[in-house]
Amino acid sequence: MGVLPAVVLAVLPLSGPAAAAAPTDLAPAAGPAGLPHHVPAPTAASDVPLFQALAWVEEAPEGPRDGYSRTQFKHWNRGLNPTDGCDTRKEVILSEALEQPAIGAKCALTGGRWWSEYDQVWITSASSLDVDHMVPLAEAWDSGAAAWTAERREAYANDQGAPNSLIAVSGSSNRSKADKDPADWLPVPADRCKYTVDWVADKLRWKLTADAAERDALTRLAEECPEATVSYEQVP
Repeated sequence: MGVLPAVVLAVLPLSGPAAAAAPTDLAPAAGPAGLPHHVPAPTAASDVPLFQALAWVEEAPEGPRDGYSRTQFKHWNRGLNPTDGCDTRKEVILSEALEQPAIGAKCALTGGRWWSEYDQVWITSASSLDVDHMVPLAEAWDSGAAAWTAERREAYANDQGAPNSLIAVSGSSNRSKADKDPADWLPVPADRCKYTVDWVADKLRWKLTADAAERDALTRLAEECPEATVSYEQVP
């Protein structure tokens, strides 16, 4: 079956300026006893303790889902290379392949091998993969994206600027997750620390809020991941 890829608990930006060093004027990071009151997040940070990063995610009730549909987030667009015939979905699948598939006409993919983090299984057919939005589109809508422009929602839905904003996983695990936040769905235990880091990083990257139940769930998860750190760069 091969050697399973190591789980990395830090989320590093793929593009843009180098991630800023962790600010020196941080509020004291809370531990398992609880989170400090919310303080504004810096625009970028590197290797910040998970509890500190979580304190930067603003708590707010979820907004109404009136007017939401997946079509409010245009995807998949032509990707990072508009001339390669591969849309964003296919580019993510190619970037995450551990054994590269053959690329045919119109970016048809044959062969290859992928590791689905959510359920910790190998996938050997691109057609069995879904490309998941770490923070689902409906959850993003509820957490602030309802007020965005159409252009910003498209940028969010096709974001390849940070690892695991988009992630290739098995179709079955993606359907199980659907539009749920960590209060209602989690991957298998082996992926939970990384999942928590990725979720918090994505919320900070896009300045999305978290409701009380979501923050409580993330706090419980952070208690199980004392060495985890978060890096992110906000999208203006």
